[in-house]
Amino acid sequence: MQLSRFNILSEIKDSEKCYIINPLYGNADIIDKDYYRALLEGKLCNNELIEKGYLSDSAAERSEFRKAYLKFTDERDSDEIQLFFVPWYACNFNCSYCYQADYTEKPAGLSPEVIKAFYSYIDSEFKGRRKYITLFGGEPLLPGKSHKANILHLVEMATERAIDIAVVTNGYHIADYIDILKKTTVREVQVTIDGTREVHDKRRKLKNNQGTFDRIVEGIDLLLENDIPVNLRVVIDKDNISDLPALARFAIDKGWTVNSLFKTQLGRNYELHECRHSNTNLFSRIEMFRELYDLIRIFPHILEFHKPSFSVAKYLSENGELPPPLFDACPGTKTEWAFDFTGNIYACTATVGKTGEELGSYFPERVLKDEIIEKISERDILSIKECGDCNVSLLCGGGCAAVAKSRNGSGNSADCRPVKELLELGIAAYFRDQL
Repeated sequence: MQLSRFNILSEIKDSEKCYIINPLYGNADIIDKDYYRALLEGKLCNNELIEKGYLSDSAAERSEFRKAYLKFTDERDSDEIQLFFVPWYACNFNCSYCYQADYTEKPAGLSPEVIKAFYSYIDSEFKGRRKYITLFGGEPLLPGKSHKANILHLVEMATERAIDIAVVTNGYHIADYIDILKKTTVREVQVTIDGTREVHDKRRKLKNNQGTFDRIVEGIDLLLENDIPVNLRVVIDKDNISDLPALARFAIDKGWTVNSLFKTQLGRNYELHECRHSNTNLFSRIEMFRELYDLIRIFPHILEFHKPSFSVAKYLSENGELPPPLFDACPGTKTEWAFDFTGNIYACTATVGKTGEELGSYFPERVLKDEIIEKISERDILSIKECGDCNVSLLCGGGCAAVAKSRNGSGNSADCRPVKELLELGIAAYFRDQL
């Protein structure tokens, strides 16, 4: 017997305790430092360690790994597919950090022929698969008669097929679209607010520099009043993270956080493609979570607004168990595809609209770059060299292929996540009563 190669062990932040987690066998424990040291030194061997997989026979572990991998791929192959559709890349906002800001504006407009071709494609290519459509942009909910007519047409054709709709919007024109949204089944409307009024309006303003906070808040209220789920996203960097406690208090006072239709996510602002934000304002992943951890210690009400994941620490605290092993964190070409109004097909939202990232077209003719698609679809921790001997790979899953390509020049490289360090923070945050 030897220590499992998937053991993750470390000290817990602000504690005299340590943790051990094994995602392959699905076990996690808080342990004393003496036990932790003895385990690392190979001085411990008992039935409990063997039963939990912390000590393992290498052949048995390889067999367990293969079993878990096959289960993961089988479940993914039958999982629901998210189909993003970009009706245009135009946007009425001038956000300080937009990664699409320098994309070449596409001259052609969305036409009924393109919409028909899109639905024809998904009817045949994803026949029998559970799926839903997410309207993306640019900004999909732009004002104007022609824009609204196109969105209505997209929604009506989805409704005819009993396909749910989701929307990623800046939230400024929700009132103009509420009647259309009420005509179908909406999974969620994702809206971004980056802080309280003063902070948000500096970052997310209209093209004419007018603030947008008040209109977005009115839109969120309207969605919730009409029983449409809201996913409030906050894009975090060094410019606005100190305002998070005030934003959390604002959402709590609005009554949003006690509404079952309201949820939140924190998105790390990072450099991708043509992001215009100054690099000095960007957090690394671990820097952002360290700041969040410190803020939560001072302002615990933040947790009423949002509970950071801290890798799988949040999941473990809420479910009493670990999630299944993650062999692939990138859904592109597996459970996610993106389509735009020019007729092009892409792997995901991080690549949609970017020249050179096209995987084919659905209009005016169907053409697929099969070799490239196959290479992307085969990317997981078994194909990524850096993941081969990494003990946190089953929680990291190799990260995002688009980010890996942007940073390393190859999508089949790793976008590494600081799993061990995130767990140090998360276990301290969510298991304080056991420390």
